[in-house]
Amino acid sequence: MLRRVVLDTSVIVAALRSRHAAANRVLRLVAEGRLVPLATPPLFLEYEEVLGRPEHRLVHGLAPVAIDEFLAELAALIEPVDVHFQWRPQVRDPSDEIVLEAATNGRADALVTYNIKHFAASGGRFGILILGPADVLGKVRG
Repeated sequence: MLRRVVLDTSVIVAALRSRHAAANRVLRLVAEGRLVPLATPPLFLEYEEVLGRPEHRLVHGLAPVAIDEFLAELAALIEPVDVHFQWRPQVRDPSDEIVLEAATNGRADALVTYNIKHFAASGGRFGILILGPADVLGKVRG
């Protein structure tokens, strides 16, 4: 059963860019309590930093106050994960390590990302499904 997930920053960004994106529907499943998002403090700080970038603010159109409100609501739903083990390096992009660490240390069922190739090999090593947002929708609703 798919329940505990780590959301890559690409999924959070896509969710705010379009109400019709699969990522947005994944966030709705989180809000409904059907998925439990997991995050470490460094991963959550990355969400905050990336969502506040000018290029993303131009697209999602959210004011800094609205971004803060969204992040506060997301933080209330997240199950915090402490990093006890760092298995670095596991992925080619060093910035992706914090996402994988949240998934491995949080015992996630899945890591949800638009960058499946970045995590495919390491997900298998740790028994974590690497899924795109549309794949998650099929598993949760199906």
